[in-house]
Amino acid sequence: MDAIYELQGEVLKTLANPRRLEIIHRLADGPREVGRLAEEMGVAQPNLSQHLALMRTAGVVEGVRAGREVRYRLTDPDIVAACSLMRRVLERRLQRLADIYQLDARREAAPRVIAAGGRPAMQPR
Repeated sequence: MDAIYELQGEVLKTLANPRRLEIIHRLADGPREVGRLAEEMGVAQPNLSQHLALMRTAGVVEGVRAGREVRYRLTDPDIVAACSLMRRVLERRLQRLADIYQLDARREAAPRVIAAGGRPAMQPR
């Protein structure tokens, strides 16, 4: 197996967490101090630091010390592009599923034809 697949698998495993995806989208607007990022996201700073450490190990973010604070930034802007692309794919998927659900709901709400004997006849789908 090509080494790039191994690396890609590791990075995607790291990104397979909703909180880490949120971090990526927030860092897309520019570097943030851990404390500020934790406040914006409404999470405890120690929990956020754990996520950032995993992301740093995977090479997704890097931290730069600024006095007592550490400012995190994305290592490559294409990380946001890749995540945004997948988000758009999933939004379209959800829309298709919603359309199917609405179609099925309309079919269920349609009046049924009563067959001889008082039983509902089968409706064509």
